[in-house]
Amino acid sequence: MKSKSTLPPYVCRYTGDLLAGVDEVGRGPLAGDVVAAAVILDPQNPIAGLADSKKLSEKKRERLFDEIREKALSFAIARATVEEIDQLNILQASLLAMSRAVEQLSVQPEFVLVDGNRKPVWRYDCDTVVKGDDRVAAIAAASILAKVTRDREMVALDAIYPGYGLAGHKGYPTKVHMEALARLGVTPVHRKSFAPVRRQLELI
Repeated sequence: MKSKSTLPPYVCRYTGDLLAGVDEVGRGPLAGDVVAAAVILDPQNPIAGLADSKKLSEKKRERLFDEIREKALSFAIARATVEEIDQLNILQASLLAMSRAVEQLSVQPEFVLVDGNRKPVWRYDCDTVVKGDDRVAAIAAASILAKVTRDREMVALDAIYPGYGLAGHKGYPTKVHMEALARLGVTPVHRKSFAPVRRQLELI
């Protein structure tokens, strides 16, 4: 029996080969950059098992991370910094990171599919796809590149700012993270515009 695809079909109005998928990771955390990736897959070199990065095990994400980088026609990883998040707001910073990722593709796309329901203001012909990381292979690939990259960065930051548990919760507002903020204070990698961090700063 043929196995059911993990990517429910999405019918795109673009039918060529230079289709980029773009996604971001890290809108919800209290710390760290928001990271985006853009991927143009090679129709002649398919990658099995692509799915929403959040639904994959860490081991599988790591394997696919290498395979995507090896087989894609083009990929790029970009970001908006903590400072940009605080200056612009997280939505605009996320759109900025996605825009940067697509602009940095060595092979420029003819069409872009953006995960979610908001798209950057840019020169590309594009559509948004709600739950695109679970419906479009190129967006799924982008979500994997972005998540693995950001997760690795949070592990590195955990060594620089010990005690917050960044390697475990990746900057999200867990109980452990909130207690550490109250106990240890705000670091340079915390988003000062986010309410829990802002409230902590007001106590100083």
